[in-house]
Amino acid sequence: MPTDTPQPPAPPQGPRTTPERRTTVAVLDRPEADTPWVTLVWNDPVNLMSYVTWVLQTHFGYPRPRAEALMMDVHTKGRAVVSTGTREKCEADTEAMHGFGLWATFQKDD
Repeated sequence: MPTDTPQPPAPPQGPRTTPERRTTVAVLDRPEADTPWVTLVWNDPVNLMSYVTWVLQTHFGYPRPRAEALMMDVHTKGRAVVSTGTREKCEADTEAMHGFGLWATFQKDD
């Protein structure tokens, strides 16, 4: 019995091949992505200087003399730049400093 119903197309014949995977990366037009960012640790009336030194050594892996110099900047100048990099890195470092109980912020480098 003939039918006027359209039939689905027949599957392709021949060797099967794996489709080529192509990946694309979306690039956002963010000028701040090109700008270096910094993480600042601020002086506070709570944390001991030895503790701040220990945090800088522990989190950033700074040798003791470098950590002590940064701690002294925090103590005498009120703040110190403790890391630089992408916005995401500095944001993560700032959150880590908060986890240690330090006052910290991040901003674009001037």
